[in-house]
Amino acid sequence: MDVWSPVMVDRHAPQRIRITCAKGLVAFLQREVEALGYVVDSARPTGVETTGGMYDAMRLNLFLRTGLNVLYLVGSFPCTDPEMLYAETAAIAWEEMISPDEYLSVVSSVNTPTIRDWRFASLKVKDAIVDRVSSAVGRRPDSGPERGNFVVNVYWSGDWCELFFNTSGRKLADRNYRKIPHKAPMQESLAAGVVMATEYDGSAPMVNPMCGSGTLAIEAALLATGRPPGLLRSNFGFMHHLSFDADAWKTMRIEAKKIRSLRDPSPIVATDIDERAIAAARKNAETAGVHRLIQFDVCDFADTKMPDEPGIVLINPEYGVRLGDSAALEATYKRIGDFFKKRCGGWSGYVFTGNRELAGAIGLKASRRMEMFNANIECRLLRYELYAGTRRKDRP
Repeated sequence: MDVWSPVMVDRHAPQRIRITCAKGLVAFLQREVEALGYVVDSARPTGVETTGGMYDAMRLNLFLRTGLNVLYLVGSFPCTDPEMLYAETAAIAWEEMISPDEYLSVVSSVNTPTIRDWRFASLKVKDAIVDRVSSAVGRRPDSGPERGNFVVNVYWSGDWCELFFNTSGRKLADRNYRKIPHKAPMQESLAAGVVMATEYDGSAPMVNPMCGSGTLAIEAALLATGRPPGLLRSNFGFMHHLSFDADAWKTMRIEAKKIRSLRDPSPIVATDIDERAIAAARKNAETAGVHRLIQFDVCDFADTKMPDEPGIVLINPEYGVRLGDSAALEATYKRIGDFFKKRCGGWSGYVFTGNRELAGAIGLKASRRMEMFNANIECRLLRYELYAGTRRKDRP
């Protein structure tokens, strides 16, 4: 294909599909994509690429837990200035993709000396698309910042530009079950990655003290039961594409609903000292359809009732960046260490935190440290082997 000709979308022909994720989750995302039967063609710190059609894009949106956006390539061309960006974008047959009755939004990532503001690139692409549609059908789509309908992602680096149709629309992290957030909730896709990093599979108990709005416990329940997270959403970007196959999507959802674990998982326990947090967590779990699988309780984390069978205990305490005061939290982290030592012998303990200094107050040596990002905050998932009794063996 002539490199100067934009790559035209064809729902029947395979194209590059770029799947984005938060930094630190790419290994889990790659594992998910491969488990669905796709070949990962390339990987980067914030995502992977594979090859497929629009049907595959729908399937990835339905099943992925750690992904943020599933992007479908529609144009790729050399680009040296805003005028060239407009011309090459306008050469793509957008009237075959977007109805004039739709709502368009454009998101740009720009690294070129040609322009200083990414918003100017978004404006040029938006103008090119609506002008093309208007010229072809006589009317133009509305446009604006809302990203729930037809979304185009622009990646312009140096002298090359790529345009993707965002088949997700809103980020996949928005599962649509968190109706009542509490304080600073963890993003659902990050919570899923954290749970996956603990190697949790539902065969042993999961205990989540300081559960907040319940995101970690809910994602654990969804994972253990095999429920595809996309079933919880009623709106995706691909539904706003003119090639959307509603019958294929309906069939895909019906088949996905049949994918369930043969048995309920071992107990999942979620506690918080704040009654409002537990009320929010219960409501969110009910919306997600997993409320009967999670035991909620209002109590101090140190008073959490632990199941008899050991499993995984996962804590996401405040870390003094957006919430709380770092100095005041030091005592809390010390109590977490005491809780692990006194109440969790034989368990695998995990602490997710964005404060290394506070983590040191736990007073235990982490057997593993996994780097992840909560928005722009560099965090660590710390693993502690909590041995029952003592590891030291007396010499004869």
